Amino acid sequence: MSAPLVTRLLPWFDQHGRKDLPWQHPRDAYRVWLSEVMLQQTQVATVIGYFERFIHALPILRDLAAADEDTVLALWSGLGYYRRARFLHRAAQICVEQHGGELPRDFDALRALPGIGRSTAGAILAQAHGLRFAILDGNVKRVLTRYHGIHGHPGESAVERQLWLHAEAHTPVTRVADYTQAIMDLGATLCVRSRPRCGDCPLAGDCIAYRDDLTAQLPSRKPGKSIPTRATVMLILRDSQGRVLLERRGPQGVWSGLWSLPEATDPDGAWRIAQQHAQIDDVQTLTPFTHVFSHYRLNIEPLLFDRATAQRGIADNPQLRWCSASELGALGLPAPVRALLLQINDAS
Repeated sequence: MSAPLVTRLLPWFDQHGRKDLPWQHPRDAYRVWLSEVMLQQTQVATVIGYFERFIHALPILRDLAAADEDTVLALWSGLGYYRRARFLHRAAQICVEQHGGELPRDFDALRALPGIGRSTAGAILAQAHGLRFAILDGNVKRVLTRYHGIHGHPGESAVERQLWLHAEAHTPVTRVADYTQAIMDLGATLCVRSRPRCGDCPLAGDCIAYRDDLTAQLPSRKPGKSIPTRATVMLILRDSQGRVLLERRGPQGVWSGLWSLPEATDPDGAWRIAQQHAQIDDVQTLTPFTHVFSHYRLNIEPLLFDRATAQRGIADNPQLRWCSASELGALGLPAPVRALLLQINDAS
């Protein structure tokens, strides 16, 4: 089956493929790796700006390894799934310690690094070095699922094993980097989830989903389940200089290790926490909002304690700091917290 797919896909790529993405010039292992990790759960259009900012600040792997965690998280802030950034950071340090400051060209050695799975390792070796390794990201799963008419959610282990067999079979010996980019591009631009552009697809003649009018049903959706809702009260303690009190979150749970706002379960608890950190006169209830994670919704009630006077001891606590608006950009902050603080500063 590989010859028909490759012989149709590569000419389409030569004419319509994306060849001006920032990680393609140059297409070295570090840039490919960074882009692959950023593109997990995130669209290309969103990633481009983050990639350019990240690579400008940390242009080579050794720079990433030497950076402190706050710098890495600040550059990542807004992309979400911050565990990816921590894995990047730690993997870079391991590469300096064990691989001469470079990503290894050995598949098993790559997979042993934090955050690098089978598809990411294959993408690095295929795109940066032209080695014959298959990939199976979300776009490729969608293309192969429809092309071969595979039913069942692609995240199920049996379905994924079947898709990997097809991915391996279709990967050519030559032009591996172009093929890898081509099948990702096809999934991202034509074989999209909703309303795929089958009339423009070079694979439509052999596509089972197109033939059997199954493009709306394939890939099969993950069995649905209700998303729980949680609630929190965020404390915005702002002193007379306009600085806001931030608290570094613990190593577990959502936003682990990021700087955020102190939280409470209810307004009374918020008052008690506020009085532990500062002398306060009044409080203003701001407009509540909801932030949606992949596995739950978080209802956030912000309380603004303005003109607060810091209690003694905060300067001695490394998990607390008063931060001016100009300092926010250098810290890793959760996206909704950053947006909330910017909104408050703009309104001041």
